[in-house]
Amino acid sequence: MQWDFWTLSPESAHQVTWLMGDRGIPRSWRHMNGYTSHTYMWINAQGERFWVKYHFKTDQGVETFTQNEGDQMASADTDYHTRDLFEHIRDGEYPSWTLKVQIMPYEDAKDYRFNPFDLTKVWPHGDYPLIEVGRMTLDRNP
Repeated sequence: MQWDFWTLSPESAHQVTWLMGDRGIPRSWRHMNGYTSHTYMWINAQGERFWVKYHFKTDQGVETFTQNEGDQMASADTDYHTRDLFEHIRDGEYPSWTLKVQIMPYEDAKDYRFNPFDLTKVWPHGDYPLIEVGRMTLDRNP
C-alpha cells in the first residue's frame, strides 16, 4: 500500500527521496533539521509583506540510524526518540537549532518560475538565501 501511495502521488517524491536517502532515519530528534512545509507571511512595521520559509538547523549535527539500527530501535523501543530528548534536557544537555529563514518579497510570488506555495517545491537558496535570525534551545521539560 505504501508503494501504491508513493507511485500514485508524485507530490510525495521529495519526501520519499529524503526518507529513502542517507537522512532517512534520524538517530534522535536532536540530530535532525526541521523545515516548514508551508509558507508564512511576515508584515513589517511599514506594512510591507514578505513570504517566509523557516529552516531549523541542528547544532548537534545530523546523525542517522542505518536501516538495521532503525529496525531494531523501532521494534525494541518505540519511545526511544521521546525519551532521548527528555533525558538530555533533564540532564542539562540542551539541544538547540539555529533558525534561518528564506524571505521572498510579496510581489515575487506572482511571477516566480513555480508556485512558491507548492509543498513539493524547495525554494532555491540562490534565489532566496538563508538568513540566520536566531537560535531555538529546549531547556526544560513539560
